[in-house]
Amino acid sequence: MDGRIAKLGDSADPAVQVITVDNKKLKLPEAHTYVILNKPRGVVATLSDPEGRRTVRDLVPLPQRIYPVGRLDVDSEGLLLLTDDGDLTQHLTHPRYEHPRIYRALVAGKPTSEDLARWKRGIELDGHFTRCDNVKIDNTTPEGTWLTFVVHEGRYHLIRRLTEALGYPTLRLIRVGMGGLRLGDLPPGQWRYLTNEEILALERQTGLRLKPGVVAEPVPEKKPAATQSKPAESQAAQKPERPSREEKPRRTASPAPERRPAPDRTSRPSRSKGGK
Repeated sequence: MDGRIAKLGDSADPAVQVITVDNKKLKLPEAHTYVILNKPRGVVATLSDPEGRRTVRDLVPLPQRIYPVGRLDVDSEGLLLLTDDGDLTQHLTHPRYEHPRIYRALVAGKPTSEDLARWKRGIELDGHFTRCDNVKIDNTTPEGTWLTFVVHEGRYHLIRRLTEALGYPTLRLIRVGMGGLRLGDLPPGQWRYLTNEEILALERQTGLRLKPGVVAEPVPEKKPAATQSKPAESQAAQKPERPSREEKPRRTASPAPERRPAPDRTSRPSRSKGGK
């Protein structure tokens, strides 16, 4: 088991460990499960937690025993792949394969162009030289600056330590890409199976032959609002027509009471004086 002789009572999981019998690798089930989760902040990226915190297992209640691929600490959020495919897990997490990981980070302050250049050139962390494949400023907010980092290492708290090293503490960290996978618009706390296109992308990237038991329908692409405009005729057919002014019911005033003509005082006979 993992290169050593197992003892009576040892437990092993063929999804994440290499198990051999008579120098032959134990075959796994033909079909595997591949799930992408948008892990919310505060959820632990493990299957159990001794402190009783919520785990990714609580968010993906599948009968299969699937494992998170790579690290994503409790204060971070975003893309997390879960699978029972041990070969894929090893290929995506081993440093020698250098699969890219994409993060969006909200940092306090506003990094300069020299800061970006330093992250790209590399910074020494605990005696290990670490650099970013790419880093750019997305936008600034009253809280700080949103940056996009592309790295190929999966070291613990890597992005937080890189930003802290130059005096920009990370306030929020979201993983939006890993290898050929992208988070897209999957809501926080929701999960889905990988699509056939994503399976093929992972196969091209890793050179492995994946055998998913279930695949999701292709994720529809959201079109810009400007491209969703419809011809005027179809819009008119869908919108309820407003009555024209002639069709609107008009308020009619109540007929005024008929006024009797005032008596003609000039035609009244005058009274005779003195009986005349």
